[in-house]
Amino acid sequence: MTMDLDRARTQIISAGKFLDSKGLAPATSGNYSVRLSGDCIAITVSGSHKGRLTDADVITIDKTGAALEDKKPSAETALHTQLYGLFPQAQAILHVHSVPATVVTRGNTQKAIVLEGYEMLKAFPGINTHETSLEIPIFENSQDMKDIREQVERRITKDTPAYIIRDHGFYVWGRDMAEAERIAEALEYLLACEMESMKIRAGARA
Repeated sequence: MTMDLDRARTQIISAGKFLDSKGLAPATSGNYSVRLSGDCIAITVSGSHKGRLTDADVITIDKTGAALEDKKPSAETALHTQLYGLFPQAQAILHVHSVPATVVTRGNTQKAIVLEGYEMLKAFPGINTHETSLEIPIFENSQDMKDIREQVERRITKDTPAYIIRDHGFYVWGRDMAEAERIAEALEYLLACEMESMKIRAGARA
């Protein structure tokens, strides 16, 4: 279900405050969006602190990413438009800069991280038991959004609930903002668990 711009702004501003309270909006990092009616998208502007958003920090773009207002949308707008095209059910997208996502992908060549056996996996759509595993793809960071889009296009599947950009952060999406927030919070928790496990393994080898 799509919505009007006023409701989308309210949801995006609220999401910014929530994610900032979780340490997921340092400096001016991150970008958030909501699908509007008429093939348009509400998205955060470039350079705004996501914990202190106002209505003026959320603008509209068309489905190609072109701004419909005289303001500059997020530098990663092209990744939002791609995800909305790949996942017609997605109504909200959140991109956050995460310490655990950065640490667990730094200095290795992993193409994905497998989260297995965690109770928190049940926060993801379609999962109702901890006795399962979830693969989250990892893509290489680039200042060229076309490069990241090509990586995503090659490897993402219809069941993927999120992806990580190496040394950077992660993207999540949901059928509404509440679901996107839940997935973001759950993924941050699970990546933090993986980061702590890395520390324990490193200590055991020392």
